[in-house]
Amino acid sequence: MKILVTVKRVIDYNVQIRVKADGTGVEKENVKMSMNPPDENAVEEALRIKESGKADEIVILSIGNEKTQETIRTALAMGADRGIHVKTESDLEPLAISKIISKIAEDEKPSIILMGKQAIDDDSNQTGQMTSALLNWPQATFASKIEIEDKNATVTREIDEGLERIKVSIPFVASCDLRLNEPRYASLPNIMKAKKKSIDVKEASSLGIDINPRIDQLKVEEPPVRQKGIMVNDVHELVQKLKNEAKVI
Repeated sequence: MKILVTVKRVIDYNVQIRVKADGTGVEKENVKMSMNPPDENAVEEALRIKESGKADEIVILSIGNEKTQETIRTALAMGADRGIHVKTESDLEPLAISKIISKIAEDEKPSIILMGKQAIDDDSNQTGQMTSALLNWPQATFASKIEIEDKNATVTREIDEGLERIKVSIPFVASCDLRLNEPRYASLPNIMKAKKKSIDVKEASSLGIDINPRIDQLKVEEPPVRQKGIMVNDVHELVQKLKNEAKVI
């Protein structure tokens, strides 16, 4: 069994986001970048499945510019076997990402595709679902537990009402929740070994798929500064302000 894990290079979750002066996006130059946190859970889950003897190979896929290989190396240092880097300088939309993942899956023929439930930069939460639709594979989103059984898998997923257990046939796509596991830290020996592991580089333009954007981003702005609150003396004054000034009642 082969597992394909997708990872994304994003601004580190500890960094304070700053909008560019020209409003064309957020500042990424000289900013700490790291692997998208839910993607770390996807890598960890793949490693645990392999360690249980139910998988033979873990392939890491990431899409982005040259520095994206740093994120792939991080996953390789955690214990993955090899990487695939689809190179592009553009910020791709979820549909384009899903098309690329589907194309790579057709070539690699994995039994499972694991990815984070969503990226912390755009919060789209669309790639897993779109990839499943393009491949016509079962999907198990927001997975908090994955149990592999022969040709099927039982996945516990988090929903508004609580927990839901579903059974999907292999191959399938799963998006991983933060509560799925606790990602491991890469040891120094594994970091050194990761430098020798292979990363296959492909140009996005060479895959023969349409990745042109369908949405034009007009402007990015900082959220408005929150105004100072007003203290009132009693409930009567509060009601009057809500009715006459705020006009919400």
